[in-house]
Amino acid sequence: MKNLSIILAALGGAAVGATLGLLFAPEKGEDTREAIRDFVKSKCPCLKKDRLEDIVDEIAAEIKK
Repeated sequence: MKNLSIILAALGGAAVGATLGLLFAPEKGEDTREAIRDFVKSKCPCLKKDRLEDIVDEIAAEIKK
């Protein structure tokens, strides 16, 4: 009976976690990349556009992991 309680508690916690994850999910990837791009532009205005796009893609890939 004790094992059943532990299993039910774990399943309940997983369900609550999944629900909260969906409710508080981050923005779409495109919006996130745009926000990163704007932030990097504001901190490093001397970067060329090509290099800026590379940095944004690298940061977005790391966030995705």
